[in-house]
Amino acid sequence: MAESVYKIIELVGTSTQSWEQAAAAAVARASKKLRDIRVAEVSQLDMQMKNGKVESYRAKVKISFKYEDN
Repeated sequence: MAESVYKIIELVGTSTQSWEQAAAAAVARASKKLRDIRVAEVSQLDMQMKNGKVESYRAKVKISFKYEDN
């Protein structure tokens, strides 16, 4: 089996509904530009607040995809 190399990028997805939707938004956006996504790891969760209320949920996601030379 040949060796493989993977690249990892970090994205932050946002949602007004939930952390799950925020993470899914990051993966959905990445899948439009990246091929062969292998792993998505949520590395941090936080919220943006306004006047003491949650305005949006944010999920920092590490996305791993196969690195190919062009």
